[in-house]
Amino acid sequence: MEPEAILVIVAGLAAVALVGQKIQGSMLTGPMLITAYGLLVGASGFGLLEMELSNSAVRLLAEATLILVLFTDAADIDLRQLRSDHDLPVRLLALGMPLSIILGAVIAGLMFDVLTAWEALLLAAILVPTDAALGQAVVSNRAVPLRIRLGLNVESGLNDGIALPVILVLASCASAAAAIETNDTNWLSFAFTQVTLGPLAGVAIGYGGARLIALSQRAGWMTEAGEGIAGLALAFGSFAAAEMVHGNGFIAAFVAGLTFANTLKTRCEFLREFAETEGRMLTLATFLVVGASMAPQALPHFDAGYVVFGVLALTVMRMIPVGIAVSGTGVSPATTVFLGWFGPRGLASALFLLLIVEDFMIPHRDVVFTAVLITILMSVLLHGLTAGPAAVRYGSYTQVKGECAENRPVSPRPFMSEADI
Repeated sequence: MEPEAILVIVAGLAAVALVGQKIQGSMLTGPMLITAYGLLVGASGFGLLEMELSNSAVRLLAEATLILVLFTDAADIDLRQLRSDHDLPVRLLALGMPLSIILGAVIAGLMFDVLTAWEALLLAAILVPTDAALGQAVVSNRAVPLRIRLGLNVESGLNDGIALPVILVLASCASAAAAIETNDTNWLSFAFTQVTLGPLAGVAIGYGGARLIALSQRAGWMTEAGEGIAGLALAFGSFAAAEMVHGNGFIAAFVAGLTFANTLKTRCEFLREFAETEGRMLTLATFLVVGASMAPQALPHFDAGYVVFGVLALTVMRMIPVGIAVSGTGVSPATTVFLGWFGPRGLASALFLLLIVEDFMIPHRDVVFTAVLITILMSVLLHGLTAGPAAVRYGSYTQVKGECAENRPVSPRPFMSEADI
């Protein structure tokens, strides 16, 4: 990468860092600002930063970010707590996610008649993971009942890892026609090994690594920084191990994080701090790529139909399944709407899109790519603008209506400080 490009990138990241405290709680967010900056300096703006999606630096950034996001998100989930406070997140994941994919595929199929059924399902699956970072004011605002914040946070942490194998299988099926045309009939076995060997590698690395770290901790051999380094080594090690046996490294990273955190009984504070600093920097860098590199490829195909689809994806495709999923839990209609609206599409969808368009022969790649990108850009803007005001208003509503009973105490999740909850 040219020095000029590096300077443009670090200037944007530094600018967002300098105003981080100022914009906290406002209608502006870091992802919103850095995405706008990317649009400004990229090919759609002044052309100061021109990066092709096939660029090795872009690919490396996307892969490293996805590995760390999947590992740290999974490591942030306490399965014991999830079993005791499972009603909302489990319903959102077990019922809301499949319904969102099905409903999203129907909407995509009706709006984009060139898409095959597999492509419509793939488009919906890429958009089903949510991004709590785009609604940070919601999950960090103590006026919002803890039960709701925890439900949204756990859903966001788990749904990207759950969606990934589904996306890989659907991408393989969507590529089947092209594979048959080129006499490549190994796509089914490829998909099978990806979603089976990957988790096995993740369990082995996550469990073995956690046991070794626990032994070293008891012996007094490890420093706090060493614990974090070991955790990050496990994330990338699980990826590499899975790829060596022809499994999917990203699935392995997610499973390794989940296994690691729930095998290791002690907190790994350094890993949490990494997710708050270096991990956030990688996230912002990815949103810069969305604005500077991905958006210019989508905008030439842009028309009003994609905006309509984006609106439906952020509302109907999310809200109806959430309403069905939480029915019978006793939450109010206002809470249902709140949960339904705050399902931002951001980092995971962008990273999955980069992964799919580079590794699979999707016949109508441009339609899928543009639909996902427009939805992400709309989500960055709309959820960023509404997160702060909606959290304050909803928090006041729950206190007036007596729903603050939902704010019952629960045990802290691993890698989360008391201030986070």
